[in-house]
Amino acid sequence: MEDILITVGVTLGAAALALVFVAVTHVIIKKLARHSQLASELAEHTHRPVQFAITLMAIQLAVRFTTTDSAGAEWRRHLLHGLVLCVMGATAWLIGAFLVAFEDVTLARWRTDVPDNRRARQLHTQVVMLRRVTIAVIVVVTLGVMLMTFPDVRAVGGGLLASAGLVSVVAALAAQTLLSNFFAGLQLAFSDAVRLDDVVVVEGEWGKIEELTLSYVVVQIWDDRRLILPTSYFTSKPFQNWTRTASAVLGTAEFDVDWSVPVQEMREEMRTLLEGTQLWDGRVCVLQVTDATGGMIRLRALVSAQDAGTLWDLRCLVREHLVAWVRDRRPAAMPRWRAEVGDSRGDLDWQWGEKRRRPSPEVRPSEPVDDARLFGGSDDGEERSHTFVGPEEHVRTA
Repeated sequence: MEDILITVGVTLGAAALALVFVAVTHVIIKKLARHSQLASELAEHTHRPVQFAITLMAIQLAVRFTTTDSAGAEWRRHLLHGLVLCVMGATAWLIGAFLVAFEDVTLARWRTDVPDNRRARQLHTQVVMLRRVTIAVIVVVTLGVMLMTFPDVRAVGGGLLASAGLVSVVAALAAQTLLSNFFAGLQLAFSDAVRLDDVVVVEGEWGKIEELTLSYVVVQIWDDRRLILPTSYFTSKPFQNWTRTASAVLGTAEFDVDWSVPVQEMREEMRTLLEGTQLWDGRVCVLQVTDATGGMIRLRALVSAQDAGTLWDLRCLVREHLVAWVRDRRPAAMPRWRAEVGDSRGDLDWQWGEKRRRPSPEVRPSEPVDDARLFGGSDDGEERSHTFVGPEEHVRTA
């Protein structure tokens, strides 16, 4: 009984000294790490695992040196074995904490709350995926090492390794979908096809990449719904990524109006509107006639914004303002159907026959101003023209 009391006392004393040592060291490191983000993150993430690891090691040493391995001391062997397993778990926790601290320091240098955050989002995606993989590897390796400390499991290990080929084939067939998603996740992380916070269109839905894991991807739809897709979807099916190269995007607003609409005046009104709103990024302001069939003409307003959310509001603003402008300022240009009443003896222009047709004034083609061009008229338009140039056509002459 006296030996047991000595062992308990020494063990408690060793644990208390370890806790005091870790606490004092933690306070000193935090004071010294005020101007170092890495040291501050390490002190924050590794405090608990270091506390557990050092305390368990102190308890293990106290038990080992205050007891003897006698014939009746079977409890000593089981207790030391349990403490070894706990130390292994605490060490794995400490290694994971070190990795998380380094990753957080890396991510802190790349902010995603800035307009041009494509590179930052790419890095965040890769770091998050690597964090999940490394933590999974650490857990699996630690469990394997723990199991190998049991003599029975170590004896069976040789037979398992001998049949590993057959087992791996069976496991690969059984987990084919899981493995495909796993490798698809790694491919997405390093191929730069999709990143966190990318604006995408998948399955006819427009949203943002909210979460990216090794098995599934969560897309936050614009109306706060969540579309959950397997990771392999983004490597096997086409989808739209609006922010792969830059956050700034272009959008359109189309109008069907009468042929009498003054296009240039409407173009100037659109330019005045965009110059007076903060939603426009100042890059593209184009109003063009894209179709003229069915008794009406189709106008397309093309505008640009710094991101997809701002673009949506800007498109709605342009559409609402120009509709009100046509209704209030040019009501004759509103969409309408015409019916011809009379015959060729009438006095209207379209009722004149060939014999009575009066000469029409000469219509000279006019050069459109800069606001009427999508592929020209400005530096951005010229660059777009060179980017979307088509193949050269070789005309055969007789």
